[in-house]
Amino acid sequence: MALALGTLIGIILVLTGAGGGILAVPALTLLLGWNMTQAAPIALLAVGAAATVGAISAHKKGLVRYRAAMLISICGMLVAPLGQNWAHLLPERWLTLIFASVMIVVAVRMWHSVSAHTLSDDGVDTDLLRPRRIKLKTGRIVWNRTSFTTLSIIGVLTGLTTGLLGVGGGFIIVPALLRCSNITLDGIVATSLMVIALVSSGAVISAWTGGHIDPSATAGLFIVGAMLGMLLGRVLIQHLPKQVVLRMLSVLILTVSLAMLYSRVLLAT
Repeated sequence: MALALGTLIGIILVLTGAGGGILAVPALTLLLGWNMTQAAPIALLAVGAAATVGAISAHKKGLVRYRAAMLISICGMLVAPLGQNWAHLLPERWLTLIFASVMIVVAVRMWHSVSAHTLSDDGVDTDLLRPRRIKLKTGRIVWNRTSFTTLSIIGVLTGLTTGLLGVGGGFIIVPALLRCSNITLDGIVATSLMVIALVSSGAVISAWTGGHIDPSATAGLFIVGAMLGMLLGRVLIQHLPKQVVLRMLSVLILTVSLAMLYSRVLLAT
């Protein structure tokens, strides 16, 4: 079960650059019976390992926006320990409620983003009338105060959710960059994977030094499965339309969030 769940998480992560992280914790809590504080660091480790595999592949294709990824990652790593501290202060029920609420918001926004914007075959948003805070010139980001501030805010939010909820933050990075820039979807996914790999690594190190990671055979299989899923996803991504993948993922995230609310919050009252 752990190996299969990890593989599914890895496949979703490579297809979208997001979603896999936000589903890793529910997979561990609902199907393997772990609590939130146990699941979060292992989910981070699995997602970070899988994202590293994907980021290396994206690097070879020249898709990663390195300076943007580094800025988001630095901001995220600086605030991730704060989120981890909050996670250990909150009761399990409240942590689950926050997580499920975030999942519902992500699912709704993901569905809306596919409905509201048209993506061409190469992943470019063709809604060019929408104002962009991050400008591009000759395919590269134009660095100014606005783009620097926008990417920094994305990094802070990514770090907080990474530490607090044990997710990679791709569900923040991908929609934010789609909304703020004209970067191709492939480039956004690649940049998101690099950020997830870097921020997750920092958060995992913090959790390990704090004694919050309990290694086990089940955790190891989950992590191996996520890395295998990343490799399988690289094959599937060549045959699946991006719009269909995002719609399916939004429905899956919404379903899992409602299941978490029912089993971990409503039944616990």
